[in-house]
Amino acid sequence: MRVDHIGIAVRNLDEAVRFYRDVLGLELVKIEEVPEERVRIAMFRVGNAYVELLQGTDPESAVSKFIEKRGEGVHHIAIHVDDVDAKTEELKSRGVALVYDKPRDVSHGERRINFVHPKSAFGVLLEIMTRRE
Repeated sequence: MRVDHIGIAVRNLDEAVRFYRDVLGLELVKIEEVPEERVRIAMFRVGNAYVELLQGTDPESAVSKFIEKRGEGVHHIAIHVDDVDAKTEELKSRGVALVYDKPRDVSHGERRINFVHPKSAFGVLLEIMTRRE
């Protein structure tokens, strides 16, 4: 396992991209819409991990609701695992609360994800994921 990315919720993705790319000098890997999660994202490579900026595309999306309640900021930490399906089953067997009963494919099948609910992870939303790039 390793940290894959840190997700940061933002109100204005274009403005945030300019800061992370032009001011901080991070390498922009891609900008895309992830309809399954109702967000638009920008991924920046930082060493062997990424910073993911997320902007909700629907007021009812989890990211939009997060910003409404808590404001912009760190939304989640993503941990890469070899097999997200097996890890989901293992965590369920240990009584860990998950956001989804089964993992989901997102980003045109590039990633398979699930989330550990913050109530099981000391207030932190943890994404467990497998990257298929």
